[in-house]
Amino acid sequence: MADEPIESLGGITPLQAACKPNIDAIAKLGRNGLLKSVPEGFHPGSEIAILSVLGYDIAKVFEGRGVLEAASMGVEIEPGEMAMRCNLITVSDGKIVNHSAGHISNEEAKELIEYLQQKLGNQCAIFFNGVSYRHLMKIRGGDKHINTTPPHDVAGVDFKSVLAKPLTESARQTAELINELIIKSQELLPEHRINKRRMAEGRAPASSIWPWSPGYRPTMETLMQKYGIVSGRVISAVDLIKGIGVYAGLPPINVVGATGLYDTNYEGKAAAAIDALKEHDFVFLHVEASDEAGHEGDIELKIKTIEALDGRVVGPILRAVSSWTEPVTIAVLPDHPTPCLLRTHTSDPVPFTIYNPETEADSVDRFDEFEARKGSFGLLSGDRFMKALMQK
Repeated sequence: MADEPIESLGGITPLQAACKPNIDAIAKLGRNGLLKSVPEGFHPGSEIAILSVLGYDIAKVFEGRGVLEAASMGVEIEPGEMAMRCNLITVSDGKIVNHSAGHISNEEAKELIEYLQQKLGNQCAIFFNGVSYRHLMKIRGGDKHINTTPPHDVAGVDFKSVLAKPLTESARQTAELINELIIKSQELLPEHRINKRRMAEGRAPASSIWPWSPGYRPTMETLMQKYGIVSGRVISAVDLIKGIGVYAGLPPINVVGATGLYDTNYEGKAAAAIDALKEHDFVFLHVEASDEAGHEGDIELKIKTIEALDGRVVGPILRAVSSWTEPVTIAVLPDHPTPCLLRTHTSDPVPFTIYNPETEADSVDRFDEFEARKGSFGLLSGDRFMKALMQK
């Protein structure tokens, strides 16, 4: 939900423009600062930012986005296997139109992935169905030393210019296989009845696969090992976040109607978090809606998603835990900025607020990218945010 000043909003950000009394109340009651969630030298993907928010050393634990999503999907990554996120995207006239195939439905995507597995899958390459446009591909004998591009970073770009490229000679065969699968998918997918129907209805077709973010099975300490947490849970609609939770020792809670978009079940997520806090001492609640609005470049929608987060998630949680005998610490923050005018992620520090009922507040009285700079935490990086959150 972090952004940059927008001229059409009078030179303020969506966070500044949104009506968010509950998040502002947490900022006023708590302590504030900025977090450098994307370490130097790393791409500002959600996988990097969220691992960083949770205090992990990215250089030691990061093995690509695909393996994290595989954990959520229950797909085992064996020795000698490589996993990759595999988007369904829209390519038209040789250019990447969007990263999500028009936010294709789960049902349509499932049929298309099963079709691709039937036509392209073999002993080497295997496709696994995920959620909406987010899927998984596993390559036996794959070499992760390839350069791949997230499709949400290259809307409007000729797809051939951003195909997989080997970083070492030993990875050349893997890069060539991935690019061959992309080309073959572009021959197969437009002829499928689902895409013919979508095009007839004026909707974006899933006309190509786009594999990216390769890696092997990671080795990670759980949050219990790192911070002495007794037990915890993760709540998200996104396989990536659930997969991080699996490796971090946070089993996922699945909420009916959680979509990862602006129409997600906000109230259901809030209720699940409240119930989980009654049994567990750490809950990581993730809402994707503002990120997707940023990728769409939809300023009005982004403001609405921030207000929905405030009124339908943060408000109910804050009211519920305020009456509990045992104090509950609440932190609110984005994982990375997704500016509407850029329509992709950036590495800029994000604002955060931590409200611990037993800790004195600082002078900040509302939550946004600029007020957070005045907070008593200053600029944090590495595991310092998690250590601040866990401080008693």
